Amino acid sequence: MQIQLKHQPSYSLAVASLAPNEQVRVESGAMVSYSEGIAIETRSEGGLLGGLKRMVGGESFFQNFYQAPAQGGEITLAPALPGDMIVLALTGDTFYLKSGAFIASEDGVAVDTSWGGARGFFSGAGLILLRLTGSGTLLAGSYGAIEERVLSAGQKYFVDTGHIVGFESSVTFNIARVGNWKSTILSGEGLVCEMTGPGRILMQTRSEEALVGWMSAKMPRPSSGNN
Repeated sequence: MQIQLKHQPSYSLAVASLAPNEQVRVESGAMVSYSEGIAIETRSEGGLLGGLKRMVGGESFFQNFYQAPAQGGEITLAPALPGDMIVLALTGDTFYLKSGAFIASEDGVAVDTSWGGARGFFSGAGLILLRLTGSGTLLAGSYGAIEERVLSAGQKYFVDTGHIVGFESSVTFNIARVGNWKSTILSGEGLVCEMTGPGRILMQTRSEEALVGWMSAKMPRPSSGNN
């Protein structure tokens, strides 16, 4: 699978060129268009248990698999919210993605939501991490633009959990407060993730939680008066 990214960073579109008979896994709702001859199969990989594990990880119960015909084909993909995408190449290593950031991958990439009991940590609605292993091309999306940091061994960096897109398995993390408990409660920032290198981390410039909070504040309140 060869991927060209267009219209970055606000409204990115991935144009994926598939080799003859190549199959790719695509997250539900990410497909924009595809060329003639592409075959589509929707299934729960791993059966009922596999589907339930993905739901625990915040992903769709079913996944779509697109297979190119003998002459190859094309499929275009986009994230659910306005933002950017990034192409990652796994070569037998492991990468962690925030639930919702997974867009598509080649067959050689395995998506696991069962590790450590679907390990997650909570900031408001919560953040669940997906573990991706194997070899192949991986497409991830963000809300807003993607900002990258590469940490040296032992270097610490603090990221609001709502802005994490993913990180390499060499990076360790712990939950930390924003200052003291007063600051944590009153600052509006909540908890942050203390990340320690070495390794690469990806952040998004916007937060889904912040969007939901902004929209909730704008929603009309039900009247408390009598009809």
